This record gives sequence, C-alpha cells and structure tokens, in this order.
Amino acid sequence: MSALICGSMAYDTIMVFHDKFKHHILPEKVHILNVSFLVPVMRREYGGCAGNIAYNMKLLGEEPFIMAVVGHDFEPYAQWLFQNSLSSEYIRCLDNNYTGQAYITTDEEGNQITAFHPGAMNFSHLNSVPTNTDISIGIVSPDGKEGMQLHAEQFRELEIPFIFDPGQGMPMFSGEELLSFLDQATWVTLNDYESELMQERTGLTLEQIAERVDALIITLGGQGSKIYTDGQCIVIPPATPKTVLDPTGCGDAYRAGLLYGLMNELDWESTGRIASLMGTIKIEHNGTQNHYFDIESFKRRFQESFGYVF
Repeated sequence: MSALICGSMAYDTIMVFHDKFKHHILPEKVHILNVSFLVPVMRREYGGCAGNIAYNMKLLGEEPFIMAVVGHDFEPYAQWLFQNSLSSEYIRCLDNNYTGQAYITTDEEGNQITAFHPGAMNFSHLNSVPTNTDISIGIVSPDGKEGMQLHAEQFRELEIPFIFDPGQGMPMFSGEELLSFLDQATWVTLNDYESELMQERTGLTLEQIAERVDALIITLGGQGSKIYTDGQCIVIPPATPKTVLDPTGCGDAYRAGLLYGLMNELDWESTGRIASLMGTIKIEHNGTQNHYFDIESFKRRFQESFGYVF
C-alpha cells in the first residue's frame, strides 16, 4: 500500500529576524503598514507541503508518491528526491514556469510572515489521481485551487480515503466550497487559526465539522493537538523538544505522522502521538527536510516521550 501526496513543491527561502515582529508592527497603524526587517540569516531549502510530507513519511518507512506540478528550475530538487529514494513519477514539469517559491521570515517567538509565489502550482489540475497503482490513502494539501478541488473529487470517485488539509490555501475557498470538501473527505486537519476560519466560513462548530468526517484533527503548536472523533475529543500531549530552532514545516511533519498511523491502522491516541513527535523532531532542525532518523530510534524516542511502545 502507498499514499498519494497531492500538494505543492517549492523552494523555501527562510530568513531569521533577530527580534519580535510585535516590537515593529503597530496595531493602530496596520492600515498604513510599511516595515522592513533586517534578516542577517538566510538559507534556501527544499520545501512545499507535498515534498515535506513525503520526506517525513519516507523516514517512517513508508513509500509515498508525490503528485505536483513544478517549473523549469526543479532539477536540483529532483536530484534531492532521488538521493532520498522518493519517487518523481507523478511530478509534472512545465518549462515556462517557476517551481513554487516561499519567502519566509521568522521572528524570535516563532511567528512567521510568508510571501508565496505559486508558479507551476497554479496548474496542479493538469494532474489526475492515478488509477493503476496500489494507492490506499491520499491527502489534498495546499496546491492550486482547481487542482485541490479536482483531486478531492477524484479521490472520492475512486473511493480512496483522504485527508483534507487546506492549510495556507484556505483563503481561496468560500464557505460553500469548504463544505463540499468536508462532504468528500474522510479526515480533516487544521491548525488553531485555520479551525477558527473554517468555523467562520462554514457556519459550523468544531463538533459539527467533526460529525461530517471520520475525524477532525486540530494542531495547537506547543500545546499539542486535539482529535475529534466518534463524538469525543482526544487530547494529544506535545512531545518535549530538545531544542527549538525552526517551526517551518512542523505541520507537514505532523501530517506525515497522521498518514503513517492511518496506514498502519493504529488507534487515534497513538497516531496523534506519532504525529506530535514528528513535529517535535522537525522543530529541532532548521529547514523542512534536514532532519533524519531511522524507525527504531523513532520508536525508542516515542517510548521515552509517552511511556509505551506503539
């Protein structure tokens, strides 16, 4: 069995601001915002939701397939995927476009300001969910709007269970469109802010959203996460990080843990804790694909963090 990861592939340009945004952004002046941040630390990383999720799933011993559209500048990323034994079979390259580009500025408190150029991602609808593989599960993560809608419909038609992960793409969708995703998806995952926006746009409470899917997962950063399923709310504690370096990509690492637990038919308590530990390991490293572990060391740390073996 394998997972199909639908979403963006991008180069992340990550900049670190050695102060707090709140010291420089005046709430009463946001209507005339004009600020500049000195960022002495900058690096370029491989990223994008699909790439990040797939990289983390590979660390857990799974064989994910990435489905994405990229641009003429993708070759260095393609070499990185090859070096990490990740398939490029369902990645389409468009010669007249750039691969997605994210420009992320992070302050001392982990707050982020991001500018994103979608590039080839806008043409994600040119890809279709393959029908000739052993794909058992999927995820629709941030991508081109039309592509996200198409791939959700295709997963539903093929009766492939999938996670709807709107992420940064949520502002693209109306309340009616989000309700359509809820009717198609098997599971939904959101962070705390996205959950508020989902409720505002759909007019549904978290409990009502959870009733429309098998599970609703809400991540709460350093406070852990909550999983709403079968009329109950399961509280997942955070795993304690050894150090906190970079929050970029923690949500994607968490989602890889969710997919791993679902593919291996684990209970939600263990699935949520695996996802939590994945996010913790990621935050201990700069960039989104620079951490590494083998599955045995991961299981040992899981036991150290949560007191049992999954």
